[in-house]
Parts: sequence; C-alpha cells; structure tokens
Amino acid sequence: MTRFLCLMIAGAVTLWSGAVVADPVRVKVVATFSILGDLIHQIGGKHVNVVTLIGPDGDAHVFEPTPSHARSVKTAQLIVSNGLGLEGWMPRLFQSSGYHGPVVVATDGIPPRTGHSEEHDDSDKGHGDHGNDDGIDPHAWQNVANVKIYIRNIAEALIKVDPDHATIYQTNATAYTEQLSELDRQVRTAFAKLPAAKRKIITSHDAFGYFGDAYGLTLLAPAGVNTASEPSAKGMAALIDQIRKEQIKAVFVENISHPRLIQRIAKESGAKVGGQLFSDALSPKSGPAATYLDMIRHNTKLITDAIGE
Repeated sequence: MTRFLCLMIAGAVTLWSGAVVADPVRVKVVATFSILGDLIHQIGGKHVNVVTLIGPDGDAHVFEPTPSHARSVKTAQLIVSNGLGLEGWMPRLFQSSGYHGPVVVATDGIPPRTGHSEEHDDSDKGHGDHGNDDGIDPHAWQNVANVKIYIRNIAEALIKVDPDHATIYQTNATAYTEQLSELDRQVRTAFAKLPAAKRKIITSHDAFGYFGDAYGLTLLAPAGVNTASEPSAKGMAALIDQIRKEQIKAVFVENISHPRLIQRIAKESGAKVGGQLFSDALSPKSGPAATYLDMIRHNTKLITDAIGE
C-alpha cells in the first residue's frame, strides 16, 4: 500500500510540474501568404502561433480558399493581410468562416504603385477574387523600405491583441527594422556598381515594380501584376522585339509561375534564363529564400550576377 501511494503522489507531482512548465498560450495569427507569415514570426517569436493560408511557392493571385482555411480563420485572434487588391478572395473567406475579429492591412501607409504599361489579355477582368483591375500594384514588399511599414503595422496590431507582451513585440520590431535598413543599403550598393544601361531584366509577371523603382532597374513582364492574366500575341511580339533592340541580357522565371513563358521568350529573343526569382512567396525551409531577408538577398545576387557579366 505504501508503495502504491508513493507512486500516486509521484504521478501527481509530475502532472503538476508539467502544468507549471507548459508553454504559455500563444496568440493565433493568420497570415494570408508566406512572406507575411515570416514577418509576423520575426516580431512575435514564441508568443505567436502563425498559420499561413498560402504557403511556400504559393500564388495569392489564383488562390482558392477551402473549408479548412475557413476553419483556421474562424479561430484566429488576428488576421494579417497585404491589401492593395492582392487578396480579392478575402471577403468570401470571411463570410464563409464567420470571422469578425481584428484585421490588419500590412500596407497601410504605403503609397501604392500604379500605371502599368504592359499589354496583356484582360479577359480575366471582372473576376473580383483575383482583381487588380484598378491598376494598383500589390507587390509593395519588393521595396525593402516599405517592409519597415509592414513591420510597424504588424507590431501595433500584435500589441493591441496581446498587450502583456508589448515590450517584446516592440523590441523585436525595432531590431528587425535595423536589419531591414542594412539590407536596403546592401541592395542599393550592389546595383549602384552596375551601369544603368545594364539594369534591365524580364520577369514572368510584373511583381518587381517596387524593386525596380527603389533600386534603379528597368523591369518588363509579359503579364501584368496578376498571374491570372495571359499576355497577348501582339504584346509578346513587341516584348521580344524590345529585348533584341535594347540587348536585354537576362530573363527570369519565378517560383510561382510556370517557366514555359520565359523559356519561349528566351528562345525567341536570344536572352539567357538567369535563374529563378522569388516574387510573391518564399521558398520551403530547405530553399534559398526561406525568409524575407533571404529572399531579397537571393534575388539581388541572382540579378546582379546575370546582368553584371
């Protein structure tokens, strides 16, 4: 009997001890796509449980939410979206999930880029789930300076939802913002070394406009800002003629797009395929762009290596 009581007491102590050392409850935050998921993790660390709707190599332009996504949204304490028309499917997802909690738009305060000149087939217009029909470019994260605003907006939202860890969120946000400032300086330095005439590339769709504006590149794309668009034959022919005329050296595939379009352009224009850029999504953890900082470093090196030869 004594031995039995001892075992029971030991078991109770073990359970009690386990309860004491258990991980504290984390804030459940739903991010619409992988880049936002990484930024939230950088600020929230162990105090957040980040659920990303569109994972690595996923394309937000053509995303179709499922019932499992609706369930994730329903139980969230905070939703973080990009805005600028990227997630045209969100109202439908909110309706199906019944979510009425806080939503932060990470691009609030960022002047949107508009006025795209690429000629492409507009047959997808009117399909609001994937809309950028107003000409707004949603890819604001491609300018590193803009991501400082993303970080500020996300940190403020986390502090409102979880004020007990406000100091931690603010400290992490400040530290990450400093990393962004250094990265921005490195990217500017890398491109400044190249003659302006060489800073011209072709990408699958117009995802790098903010990047080009910030760092002095000319970027052309057969499709517009939306991967659901298809370039017209006339637009493709004009683009190939321009590549030949301006002697543009490199074309790049994207991790979210099928390479056939770029491969065709390279074949018909004589330009070389410079490699795979990460535009709207990170790579898996084992890849070269597992975080936002890694993505920008990878893209910068790939482009400068290709056009700097």
